[in-house]
Amino acid sequence: MGTIIDAHLHLFTGPDAGERARQVGHENSTAHLRQVYQELGILHGVIMGNGGLELEAHDYPPDLFHYCVGLDSGLLGGVELSVSEIADRVEDHLRRESCCGVKLYPGYHKLPLSAPLYQPVYELARHYDKPVAVHMGLTSFPQAHLKYCHPLALDEIAADHPSVRFVMCHFGSPFWESAAAVLAKNPNVSADLSGLLEGRTDLDVWFREQAGYADLLRTWLKAAGRWDQILFGTDWPIVNLAEYIAFADRLLPEARRDAVFFDNANRVYGLGL
Repeated sequence: MGTIIDAHLHLFTGPDAGERARQVGHENSTAHLRQVYQELGILHGVIMGNGGLELEAHDYPPDLFHYCVGLDSGLLGGVELSVSEIADRVEDHLRRESCCGVKLYPGYHKLPLSAPLYQPVYELARHYDKPVAVHMGLTSFPQAHLKYCHPLALDEIAADHPSVRFVMCHFGSPFWESAAAVLAKNPNVSADLSGLLEGRTDLDVWFREQAGYADLLRTWLKAAGRWDQILFGTDWPIVNLAEYIAFADRLLPEARRDAVFFDNANRVYGLGL
């Protein structure tokens, strides 16, 4: 395996962020990630921003990270903003070279992707030619609504905005049949393979006990036939990086590994690496 891009990670702050990283054998610091990246052959990462819309909340080492500005559940930060004000702040990020896209969380917002909040974002993404990554599939807490982050919800908006590039995060897990159909149908949709495991994992045990899960995932990745649009990502800090790289390596055909681990993310996010 050659050089790797982690096309989906988070840098959380707050009291539980350090413990979350420690539970998977890591430390919640940029210095630690730099060291581990060098050890594992990870050249670069794409941060899915959870820091709100303030520019100063998204200053990362440029040699190590790009980021997607996130419209997450805490995006307002207690301040009421109009749709146009949100769009203006998103554009401030998209003007930055370090910002390589936008991240949406429709299931957590309990909003359809066709909602007015998102419409200016699609136009800005088209204008700046930077992708819109969308949380798809299972959510981290039960109050979210799955119908808004099912892959078929992305099909509607991708079809209606053919000039906008979208990234289906988590391959829509576990709705892989629909995810594969959306990926195969829409040339402007890519998908990342982040967040398909959580916590520490004995991979030999996992692949034995979850053989059906693994076979289904392989089946629908092959059925989609879009290996030029599949990106490796981890969803760090919910996984151990070395274990997750080995997990993805077992899923992928050998001939597709370089594209999935590096080339596709470099192209889709315009990283210039």
